[in-house]
Amino acid sequence: CQPVPKPESRVEVCDLNPCPPRWKITPAGPCSSSCGLGLAVQLVTCVQVLHGQEVLQEEHLCPVAEKPLTSVPCVIRMCSYEWRFSDWSQCSTSCGNGIQTRQDFCLSSLTHKPVNPVFCRRFPKAVVVRGCSAGPCPEQERTLSPGAELQPVTPAPFLTTAAAATGHRHKDLDVSPSAGPREQPEPGGGEEDTAKRCSLCVCGSLFLDASGIINMTGVGSRDCTVAIGRPLREEISVTILESSLNCSAGEVLLFSGRMMWRTGCRKLPLSLINSRTNTLIVKQRIVLPGNGVILQYSSRTATRKYYQDCDQQLFGPRGEIVNPVQLPGGRQEGVCRTFITVAPRHRISIRALSTDLGPEGNQTHFNYILVRDVGTMRTVVFLGKQQFLWQSTGSQAEIEFHE
Repeated sequence: CQPVPKPESRVEVCDLNPCPPRWKITPAGPCSSSCGLGLAVQLVTCVQVLHGQEVLQEEHLCPVAEKPLTSVPCVIRMCSYEWRFSDWSQCSTSCGNGIQTRQDFCLSSLTHKPVNPVFCRRFPKAVVVRGCSAGPCPEQERTLSPGAELQPVTPAPFLTTAAAATGHRHKDLDVSPSAGPREQPEPGGGEEDTAKRCSLCVCGSLFLDASGIINMTGVGSRDCTVAIGRPLREEISVTILESSLNCSAGEVLLFSGRMMWRTGCRKLPLSLINSRTNTLIVKQRIVLPGNGVILQYSSRTATRKYYQDCDQQLFGPRGEIVNPVQLPGGRQEGVCRTFITVAPRHRISIRALSTDLGPEGNQTHFNYILVRDVGTMRTVVFLGKQQFLWQSTGSQAEIEFHE
């Protein structure tokens, strides 16, 4: 174009209207977690370009529906946690059979420091209680009584993840007798004393009848808990006949089962609660003496199947658990469970009696026994040859036999 005269450069204004306000995002800050899922905070502001410069504006001038998130998910690396344990304690006895315990804690492989145990909840945990022997006692033959601590059995009480489908795992359930709401009058006591004692002994009781009435008024205890139990294949319905709970004072009634949880205080009379399974825990919290509720319960065949054919239910005071369960036709299910419910005033002990491991080649990590404390939902997985004594913190436990 050199031979042609070059025109003068010109700049013309094409639009005098300023651009509308828009959202501006600053780069995200550091991730809140050094491993695993975290959040990164980012600054979101409303700006408008005026005369080539960004001017900060009020947020309502920008489209609210289009505002970006102020925090976004971030993952730097996957976390790694594992269970670690302290050294075993000394044997609880100087002679004969006893137990040893050790403390467990969840360790972060990144910081090598203990963290909240919730981070290890998905990982199997080894046993924290085991049997031990300090040698025979000189007077053992004369003084040893049935049920004293861990008794030697044949074969030795070991657990293992190596049990084949045809093997047997045995455990012994041992709890104190689950006394119901019945008391015998003491010699010389009048009818008034007997009636008073029976009104107080309802707390901590286990009711196993198909139907009944539970009077929880005037129990004289701030927290009163009762349990209702029926065989598998049944469910429980509870009707609240009367209630004198003071809701404004914080008094409340709690219902809990394996598949339901409900609390309430207002409009309780004539309300109906369905357990959906064969057990139900009722807990009453009162502040003012004399207050409480009167319940009427009944049982019926469950409308939905909430169990497997090989599942079992035990109510105590003691019993034996055998797995695998022999089903009609010789069939077997992969995971069989045993549910244990005792009176709320009692606790549960489970110990291994014998194990048939089967061929050595059948030992896999898919074969294990899981024990769950229902009250705290804390689980313990038994792998390998482990001699153990497990104790609950509440009145309900579950055992799962895998493979």
